[in-house]
Amino acid sequence: MGNTYSQIYIQTVFPVKFRQALISRSWKADLMAVIGNLINETGCQTIIVNGVEDHVHCFFRMNPSLSISEVMKSVKAKSSKWINENGFLTTRFEWQPGFGCFSYAQSQTNSVYNYIKNQEKHHQKRSFRNEYIELLDRFGIEYDAQYLFHEPI
Repeated sequence: MGNTYSQIYIQTVFPVKFRQALISRSWKADLMAVIGNLINETGCQTIIVNGVEDHVHCFFRMNPSLSISEVMKSVKAKSSKWINENGFLTTRFEWQPGFGCFSYAQSQTNSVYNYIKNQEKHHQKRSFRNEYIELLDRFGIEYDAQYLFHEPI
């Protein structure tokens, strides 16, 4: 077979370090666009990026020649650099180490898209912690609760 064909839909979720509510409405849309462009620069195809003050969801078609860790390392490093270089905060911005990653079938893409699109509405009723644990449980991902979130010392 001469070419590689794939259809791999991935959602990643990652919070601001210590889950601080640092993403401001005044620059949130620009940040989401930057993250989407950074995903595209890796060779993946962004479907939607959205989040709230303390975390971000990315939904994209994965390039099978890359690892998800490579994509997220690039996206998180370059987006935090963008935030810091633009001086949006008086302190240094950082993402929490690690990320959540979930895969979907093509038949699920509309519901995932709408879920991510409506993040602000979802988080009027539910915290990021509860949302994230619910995702891990729904996907049958084992985790140790004491290492789930990077907490300040």
